[in-house]
Amino acid sequence: MLSSSTSTLRLPHPTAARRRHQPPAAAASHQFRSAAAAPRRPSSAAAAVAGRLRARPQRGGTIRALDAAQPFDYESRAAGLLEERQRLKIAIVGFGNFGQFLARTFARQGHTLLAHSRSDYSSLAASVGASYFQDPHDLCECHPDVVLLATSILSAEAVLRSLPVHRLRRNTLFVDVLSVKEFPKNLLLSSLPPDFDVICTHPMFGPESARDGWDGLPFVFDKVRVGDCPARRARAEAFLNIFEREGCRMVEMTCAEHDAHAAETQFLTHTVGRMLAMLELRSTPINTKGYETLLRLVDNTCSDSFDLYNGLFMYNKNSTELLNRLEWAMDSVKKKLFDGLHDVLRKQLFEGSPHAPNNASVRK
Repeated sequence: MLSSSTSTLRLPHPTAARRRHQPPAAAASHQFRSAAAAPRRPSSAAAAVAGRLRARPQRGGTIRALDAAQPFDYESRAAGLLEERQRLKIAIVGFGNFGQFLARTFARQGHTLLAHSRSDYSSLAASVGASYFQDPHDLCECHPDVVLLATSILSAEAVLRSLPVHRLRRNTLFVDVLSVKEFPKNLLLSSLPPDFDVICTHPMFGPESARDGWDGLPFVFDKVRVGDCPARRARAEAFLNIFEREGCRMVEMTCAEHDAHAAETQFLTHTVGRMLAMLELRSTPINTKGYETLLRLVDNTCSDSFDLYNGLFMYNKNSTELLNRLEWAMDSVKKKLFDGLHDVLRKQLFEGSPHAPNNASVRK
């Protein structure tokens, strides 16, 4: 009989017994599983940080875990990427008064600007952040997304034919901003390769009329030829978006419709302004509002070159008809005035009375 106070019975541990009889590979596998199943003890530094985080009070439900996902503004990022894709490399051909006027807004919107003109506008181009090229070959080798034709109407054909378009990418977008539309449309379609895109536009404003911004001013455009490709359609929309962002009233119409309307809205306005300028009108101490409107009309129309006015006449087939109507209207007004004057003279000569003559007695 064994005494419980002096003896201890030790039975073999079943796991240890099995481990002794396992083959080497099985034993190694068991050790690996045991190690993987055992909980990992954190280091002292990690334990300290975790303790501080547990002790820190939570404010407003903010997640304080070390591996919490950081906030990311996907909407702003997407908007930024879209705006970056809409930035264009625009070559302005004809960097005169109107070309410079457009360039200032293009630059403010972040577009890359190239410029070319017959005169040296290098300093003015630099002032708006545009790269100036005296040689059109150098300009075309920069491969702009858009070539903007901003020349005078009279010089448009000669300037276009001087451009080495074979140095451009074969699907380059050409845009004109001339004040007539059927003429440049036919010119671009006949002069450019068939793979080039063409949009004819007319901003119905200029440096004088838009000195306070473009908001609400009409911008006419005709997508004459835009390739059926997502990238080319997106490029066309990105260019038109320049004017839409400035608040322009976007008016899509054919070139023929534009010229029919422009003969009245533009050519007539310029004609009346230049006729009044020939009268050498001056401000007076008793100006009326209507007279001041006429003086402003003279200033607005005569600030443009005569070449522009001449182009409005020569390259819009509706202008001749309008001049004939204007002449007829002037003759009609004069006839009405002189007819009234003749009535007064007849009264004085034959009746000596200011009253209307008796037609029956006159016929006798």
